[in-house]
Formats: sequence, structure tokens, C-alpha cells
Amino acid sequence: MTTITIKINERSKKGKAFLEFAKTFIGNDKDISFIESEDVEDKSPYNPEFVAEILERSKNLDKKNLTRLNTDDIWGSIL
Repeated sequence: MTTITIKINERSKKGKAFLEFAKTFIGNDKDISFIESEDVEDKSPYNPEFVAEILERSKNLDKKNLTRLNTDDIWGSIL
């Protein structure tokens, strides 16, 4: 069995026409199946927990809730 992946812009005239052609051509054929999948570009490659943490920190930046470091004693101001 061979799998072919085709990326189609379903908003364009050619994309709509190709999808209609493919659906009509395949029909109820048992040997060929047409599988629609979600757009891969919409998936984030980042861990959702990491994204949530970064967004939370950006909210703190907006509220001016920052940690100030003493440049003379960096380790002392961190700990």
C-alpha cells in the first residue's frame, strides 16, 4: 500500500476543484481511500506547559512584577 500526502489550499479555486475531483473519483471504492487530516501547521511544536509558563511570565512583565538583580552581587540577589 502506498500513502500520498498532498497539501491543498481549500480556499483557492484549484484547491476546491481538486478536492471535488478526488472525492468524485474515489467515491465508494474499497481499494482507494480519501482521508482528510487536520492541518499540520496548526499544531505547536512546543510543550503546552512551557507555553503556559512563558505566557504567565509575559503577564508579569506587563504588571511590572519583575525581579531586580544587584549587579554587584548577582548570586546573592538570586538566592
